[in-house]
Amino acid sequence: MRKNEDGRPWYREPWPWILMAGPALAIIGCVITIYLAFANYSDQEIRDGGVKRGLVVTKQDVKAQP
Repeated sequence: MRKNEDGRPWYREPWPWILMAGPALAIIGCVITIYLAFANYSDQEIRDGGVKRGLVVTKQDVKAQP
């Protein structure tokens, strides 16, 4: 194990943890964003018989369904 001038190992110093905190928070934010994107994804029905998928609205033919 490598020690610094004070005789303490690297993981006892605050600077490595401060430098690793930024990328760690970015990864956590990315995971939360992906979870929210998939959890809230659903097709929205429109009253006139259409379906909204993202920004595209398609009209469904009600007579064709048995």
